[in-house]
Amino acid sequence: MNKGELIDAVAERAQVPKKQAEAVISATIETIMEAVSSEDKVTLVGFGSFEARDRKAREGRNPKTNEKMVIPATKVPAFSAGKQFKTKVASKGEE
Repeated sequence: MNKGELIDAVAERAQVPKKQAEAVISATIETIMEAVSSEDKVTLVGFGSFEARDRKAREGRNPKTNEKMVIPATKVPAFSAGKQFKTKVASKGEE
């Protein structure tokens, strides 16, 4: 499912115009990205949480030359699924 399909599904489920659903989804995504980039943790109970995590510097290799290189430390976004989300996914796999 891509963003357009998500907008269509949300508009249908919430019985709102697609334009309104798109505005809400876009605002939600932007707000989550801004919060996580500001090092805030965003928790949606039952769904999951978004946060920034530190990734340590590490050694890697250039795949073309096989030369060693240092990959610098950075921050990366991370998502942890909530219990309800995990249960729903697991139960779908059992059908």
